[in-house]
Amino acid sequence: MAVSVDMSREAIADRIKPSAKVRLAGDETAQANSSPAAMQEGSRSGEAVYNQACAACHAGGVLNAPRTGNAEDWEPRIAKGMDTLLEHSINGFNAMPPRGTCMNCSDDEILAAIEYMIEDI
Repeated sequence: MAVSVDMSREAIADRIKPSAKVRLAGDETAQANSSPAAMQEGSRSGEAVYNQACAACHAGGVLNAPRTGNAEDWEPRIAKGMDTLLEHSINGFNAMPPRGTCMNCSDDEILAAIEYMIEDI
């Protein structure tokens, strides 16, 4: 049995179109055109950001990441001040990648995630 395949230019273009687009940090056009549900709803909670991007390392202390809720791990970092802690979280520091790999997290969301990790200390 023969299968009918649309060989029009439009159909071919649709079949071979890229499956994704690359968005570079700082590209305002890409940011304006992207609309993840979380960003449409406003800022994500610290817990949501933690679960999405931070827990993989901070839950178990991978590569010496300070463990969530562990005062001994966090105290030397907190002693440097929240501004320094936030700067390191945003720009990366030691083994921590910039923004903890959450490239679509705002600075406020990163801060909320930090506050979530240290709230029980």
